[in-house]
Amino acid sequence: MIAAPSRFRLVAATGLHRGDRPYQQDQVEIIPHPRVQGCLLAVCADGMGGKSGGRKAADQVIMTARQVFERYSPSTEAAEPLLRQLVHEAHLMIKLTALAFEEEPHSTIGVYLINPDLSAWVAHAGDTRIYHFHGPDMIARTEDHSYVQRLVSEGQITEEEANVHPQANLLTGCLGTQTDPPLAIRRISRLEIGDSLLACSDGLWHYFTPKELGAIVHTLPPREAAEMLVGKARYRARAGGDNLSLALVRVEAPA
Repeated sequence: MIAAPSRFRLVAATGLHRGDRPYQQDQVEIIPHPRVQGCLLAVCADGMGGKSGGRKAADQVIMTARQVFERYSPSTEAAEPLLRQLVHEAHLMIKLTALAFEEEPHSTIGVYLINPDLSAWVAHAGDTRIYHFHGPDMIARTEDHSYVQRLVSEGQITEEEANVHPQANLLTGCLGTQTDPPLAIRRISRLEIGDSLLACSDGLWHYFTPKELGAIVHTLPPREAAEMLVGKARYRARAGGDNLSLALVRVEAPA
């Protein structure tokens, strides 16, 4: 549980699994603000690029997030510039890593920031998703920067067809490429008691409908929900699953 003002509490959990891959390239972290109660940053990064390149890229995302969030002052600074800075600096650090190690490290990012007034900001690049639920009902989710999402948005295929499309893993943007990432940022004016935010990599969301995700994050405490999501994804992958990661935060009434 993250310390919060007396009118609410933030209950959080993360999940991480290598899946059936030979190495782990996902990274995830929920970072409580070092000085301000009720403020946190959740980050989920899906690294790509060979045996070690993807892990280096995801590590850079988490490291940059810690450094940028450490300097954040919720009472005097806006959240959107902070998220833009986080993504921009992580993007540059991954590109520098590529020069130093002669690899091709890339990473997606899904990040959300919750302020003490329960306003929240959501940002992503790539196909790591962030879902916003009220109780079991999905309020919104991010739209992937991917080839199949573009087809869905244009009405050429359905969400169900996108999930089994042979080019489902083809991204149209992420961190570490020669071009700047296609960053999308959205503000949530206020979270309510019973709201949940879930950031997760495609190794997890690929195996669930939004209705299933909402039911699990609403019914179970966050740690148990995280364990169930990881377990179900592993079962449904049938020994062919990708790395998977998730960061889940639920707003609850004070104990």
